[in-house]
This record gives sequence, structure tokens and C-alpha cells, in this order.
Amino acid sequence: MYLSTGRASDIAGNTPAPKGPVRAVPGTVFALGLVSLVTDVSAEMVTAVLPLYLMAGLGMSPLAFGALDGLHQGATAVLRLAGGRIADRTRRHKLVAGTGYALSAACKAALLAVTTPWSVAAVLAADRTGKGLRTAPRDALISLSVPPGEQGRAFGVHRAMDTAGALLGPLAAFGVLWVAVDGYEAVFTVSCCVAVLGVVLLALFVREAPPPATAPAAAPARAARPAPPPVRTLLRLPGLRGLCLTAAVLGLFTVGDAFLYLLLQRRLDLPAAYFPLLPVGTAAVFLLAALPVGRLADRLGRRRVFLGGHVLLLGAALLLLAPVPAGAPLVFGVLAALGLFYATTDGVLMAAAGPLLPAGLRTTGLAVLQTAQALARFAGSLLFGSAWTLWGPGVALGLAATGLLLSLVAVAVFGGTRAERPS
Repeated sequence: MYLSTGRASDIAGNTPAPKGPVRAVPGTVFALGLVSLVTDVSAEMVTAVLPLYLMAGLGMSPLAFGALDGLHQGATAVLRLAGGRIADRTRRHKLVAGTGYALSAACKAALLAVTTPWSVAAVLAADRTGKGLRTAPRDALISLSVPPGEQGRAFGVHRAMDTAGALLGPLAAFGVLWVAVDGYEAVFTVSCCVAVLGVVLLALFVREAPPPATAPAAAPARAARPAPPPVRTLLRLPGLRGLCLTAAVLGLFTVGDAFLYLLLQRRLDLPAAYFPLLPVGTAAVFLLAALPVGRLADRLGRRRVFLGGHVLLLGAALLLLAPVPAGAPLVFGVLAALGLFYATTDGVLMAAAGPLLPAGLRTTGLAVLQTAQALARFAGSLLFGSAWTLWGPGVALGLAATGLLLSLVAVAVFGGTRAERPS
């Protein structure tokens, strides 16, 4: 529930930003952004049609689909840690990330062969396995490619490109369905081809991370690599434990965007046909804000920007609770706040953690942080869904907003009162 105020925490949020004109990000960062863009187009094409395909096409109940979605979140969180451990043990970040991307691409092809709800669920679980394996090694490749003072900008570029894929994916899916009515197989086929393209781009243009600077220059090529330390040892690193606790306690009261979209639909009495456009609006704001916010985090401090993002999420919740007339201002306000929330938290958190971790432990450390946050958000989704069922959506959102406000106050108090130096 706090952020360390020691020297290591200063490194995470206060490393001097690059002076002079803005330089281009390294080629590895741009290549990984392109891979993520293409992969997200593929993934979001499937995600956009999946509820209709499973429930209308294959007859899965909404309750079963919700349980499946929750299971995927939890499984991905745990597998991120496994991917991080494997990458640090082998020093093969690109290979581990590529394995995850390739597995997800294979799952898009497998969707063409399965025809029952739970066989589809098994394929989707394998797809989440691929995502879990690749996330931490990919972020470690980004972090290891840039100096500490440019972490926020690098992650901002990557997340902007990633979000461009999330924006284009649903539009591509509906374009395919418009041409081929009820053509779920056509969507899966195009999605598979796009995913394969992402794997090819990774293989051709992404370079492996350089070896840790502390490694002896004349070390034998086949020298035994020490195993990464256990998680409890990583959590003793100055600042990392504080980041994990902060991300977890705030994640516990982070309302999932799907719930916010449902509440917004209720307020607007929005026809179901227009519902998929809500995530597109959020993705558009995220896309526009990711890079400027990343640079801002490098200058003002990543801790401040990360906490400010949760204030924006609290603002979105309060907008939905307030007696604001249902109309365009409400829609734009909620979607803008939600898009800015993702821009100020997703890559910024990784940028804050990267400089805290030695190069040889970067992947495992990022995976530990991602796992703590993802598991907390999974638990928060279950709690929010239970409160919605018991007391209704308004009470559930009010409780979540109260919990988030108290968590922000606790982080501000227990995180120390010393001001961050501009970075």
C-alpha cells in the first residue's frame, strides 16, 4: 500500500529525462510496437465477435461465458510469472516471447476446427497461455533497449502502437462480417493470417536483449547461467515491493472497462448494435495519449502519473454515479477518462519498475509486478460482480469508487511525503 521513498524509488520515477530534441526510439522498441499492433488487430477481431459466437452461435450461457472470461484473466496473470522466469533463466527473451506469439497464432487457426462451447474454451485458454508467456519478456526487451531516463517514452510509443491494433481489430471484424454475414469462420481465418504476420515480424526485426552489463566480458559462451532468485528475494529489492503493493491495492478497486461500458449503456439506453463502439472510443483516446503521457511521466515522475491515472478512473465512476443528463457529454467524459486511465497506468507502471531491476532479473521482476496487479484486478472483478448481483450496479459502483478513493489516500499517506524531483 506504499511506494518506497528510498533511492531506488527515485531511480524509478526521477531519472533525468533526455535533453535536447526528441530522439527516435530504438528499432527494437518500434519493431515490438509493430508486432503488438498486428497481434492486437488479430486478437481484437476474435474478441469483438466472441460473445455473439459463443452465446448465439454455440449456445453458451452468459454465466458460463463470464466464468470463462474470469478464468482467462487469472490464468494469464500466473503465466506471466512463468514466462518471466523462463526468459531470465535462459536469457532468451525473444525466443520466449516468440513462443507466446506463435502459440496464440496457432490458436486462431484452431478456432476453425472446434465446434462446441468448451472446446472453444480450451482453445481460448491456450491463447491466454501464449499471452501470459509473451508479456513480461516483451516488456523486458523494451526496458532493456533504452536508458532509464527514456523508459516512459519507450513504453508510451509501444502502447500507442499496441492500442492502434486494439482500435483497428473490432473495425476489421465488423468489416469482415459486413461482407460475409454470420461469417465467424471468415473472421477467424483473417485473424489467423494477421497473427502469423505478427510472428514473422518478430522473427525478422526484433533483436535479442543485450547481455547484462555486469557479466564478465570474457565469460565462456557456454558458461552455466545462475538460476533467477525466488520471488521472495525479488520482493526485497528496494522499491519493487512497494510498487507491487501499490499496484495490487489499487487494482483491487479498479472497475473493469466492460462493467463501465455496461453501466454507460444502461444510462444511455444504447441499442446493442452500438455497444462495440464504446471500446473503440476508449482505444482512440489511449492511442492519442500514450506517447505524450509517457514523456510526461519521464519528466514529472512516473509515480505521480500512475496515481493520477487512478484519479481519472475515479472520475469516470463518479460521472456515472452523478445525475448528469444522458447524452454526448457523459459518453465523451467517461470514455476520455477511461482512455487516459489506461494511458497513464499501463506502460507507466512498467517504466517505473524497469530501472529498479538488474538487467538479468528484469523479466521476472516485471512479471511479478504484472501478476500482482492482474490477480488483484481479477479479485476486484469478482467482488464487483458479486456486489452488482446482490445490491445492484449503482451500489456496486459506489462501493468500488469509495474503495479506490481510500486506497489512493492510503498510498499518498504511506508512500511518503517527500516530493519527487522532476525527471
